[in-house]
Amino acid sequence: MTFELKGKVALITGAASGIGLEYAKELLRNGVKVGVALADVNSSFGQNALSEIKQEFGTDKAIFIKTDVTDIRQFEDAFKKTLENFKYVDILINNAGILDDSVWEKQISINVNGTIHGMLLGLENYLQKNRQGPDAVIVNISSTCGVASYPHIPIYCATKFAVIGMTKAWGHPHHYDRTKVRVVAICPGVTDTPLISDMNGRNLGDNYEDYLRQNCPSWPKQKPNHVAREVVKVIKAAPNATSWVVEGGEQAYEYSAPNREDIEKKYIPS
Repeated sequence: MTFELKGKVALITGAASGIGLEYAKELLRNGVKVGVALADVNSSFGQNALSEIKQEFGTDKAIFIKTDVTDIRQFEDAFKKTLENFKYVDILINNAGILDDSVWEKQISINVNGTIHGMLLGLENYLQKNRQGPDAVIVNISSTCGVASYPHIPIYCATKFAVIGMTKAWGHPHHYDRTKVRVVAICPGVTDTPLISDMNGRNLGDNYEDYLRQNCPSWPKQKPNHVAREVVKVIKAAPNATSWVVEGGEQAYEYSAPNREDIEKKYIPS
């Protein structure tokens, strides 16, 4: 069954620039009605984003809500303002995040705690009670760093592995059966955004920087609008609790870790 985007309302965190803004634009191109709420900490970027949306889509298609996702009260206020303006909320994209192991406590707070706040508010309250159709969708933004190891940013990897874990756990049939909120994850590869435009110094020191310098030039890159187009496909049709990798400008493909019960047991020799 395809999730119908026409007329739906979306709340997107970290949506004032980069991939988050592209998610908003692509949803509007695909029938989301007057109803894209851009939640971000950067007010100046937020106003610029609204101007871009107005230029392409006309007036009153989006609102900006200054939001720090690490503060659950501010996150809840974003939901409330979305409802005040658009009456409903059908889609949540937990996109807000930073890539900077040098401030790892802040990174964990945004990438992990911020996503948890969105899950608790969206799944347990706002998407359950204020959607228009029979179900709603939460998209958690992970990364290829959530499905593979990159030794120059181990803490960032840990945060994105956490996003995959919570997507699987909150996407369990037990939760969908009681909430009718589908939970999926997207794992973008290297994308031309402010997040990765200058990674120098955003790690734990020279021993980590060396790996970045040696390997970064060979990683395939992609444009934010490509990721956004693939995310729309995932919102429409991806099964609950699934994770989807988008890298190198190619189509999204499902990432599925093996079930623990199916793994061949290997033991440490006695």
